[in-house]
Amino acid sequence: MKKILYISQEIAPYVAESEISVVARDLTQELFNLGNEIRMFMPKWGTINERRGQLHEVIRLSGMNLIVNDTDHPLIIKVASLPQSRLQVYFIDNDEYFQKRRMATDEQGDDYADNGERAIFFARGVLETMKKLRWTPDVIHCLGWMSSIVPYYLKTAYKNEPIFKNAKIVTSLYEKTLQKDFGENFKQLIDFKSKNPKLLKAYDSPFDSFQLGKLAIDYSDAIIIANKQANADLIAHAKENGKPVLNFVKEGKPEKYLKFYDTL
Repeated sequence: MKKILYISQEIAPYVAESEISVVARDLTQELFNLGNEIRMFMPKWGTINERRGQLHEVIRLSGMNLIVNDTDHPLIIKVASLPQSRLQVYFIDNDEYFQKRRMATDEQGDDYADNGERAIFFARGVLETMKKLRWTPDVIHCLGWMSSIVPYYLKTAYKNEPIFKNAKIVTSLYEKTLQKDFGENFKQLIDFKSKNPKLLKAYDSPFDSFQLGKLAIDYSDAIIIANKQANADLIAHAKENGKPVLNFVKEGKPEKYLKFYDTL
C-alpha cells in the first residue's frame, strides 16, 4: 500500500471532462480500490458549482494568509467527496485568485495576467494545508501547469519539512500550454523563502509555460509522458537530465503507475 498525493489543476466531475480531469478522477479511484491511500488537491475554480459538488469549508484548515507579490491573500480550504466514492478532494480557494474566475483564460479566451501568481498561491496553499493535515505521502504526483511549481518548492522552501522528506515527486507532461508568459518579475515572486536567485538563473525571462515545464522536470524525481503530443523538447530535457521517464500509458492500467512509483 502506498500513500499518494495527487495535485491536479482539474478533476472531473467538478470541471468539464478533459484529459487531465478524467485521469485525475479515474486513476485515483482505481488506485484507491487497489488498497492505496489517496489525497487529492485542486483549485476551487469559479466555475465549480459548490452546491452540486457538495463542497464545504474546512474551518480548521482555513484562515492562513499567504503573501504573494507583497499582498496578503487569505487561504480558504474546502472539501468534497468524489461522487459514489469515499475519496476526498481538497480545494484551494481565494476570493481574488479563484472566485468568479475561470481556469487559465477569461471569457474572451485570453490568459489571465496573474496566472503565475495564482500558481504560486495554489502550490503554497497545498503544501501549507498538507502540513496541517500531518499526512506523510510516499509519492506526490503533479498534473497540469497549475501544479508545476510544487516540485520546486518541495526541494527548496519546504525541503526541511518532515512530512515531505522522503516523498518522491512525479510530474505528468501534457500537450496543453499557456499562451502568454508570467511577466518579468515572476522569478522574484516565486522565490519567496529560499532567497537564492541563483537557483532560477537557468530559466529564461520572461518565464513562460515551457520554462515552467523545465522547472517542474528539474525538481521532480520522475516524469510521466501523459499525452502523445507532449512537448518533445521537455521530454528530451527530462531524459538528458537522467530523470526516469514513463512512456504514455492508456487508461485503465493503474498497475503501470504503481510499478513506476516502485522504481523510485
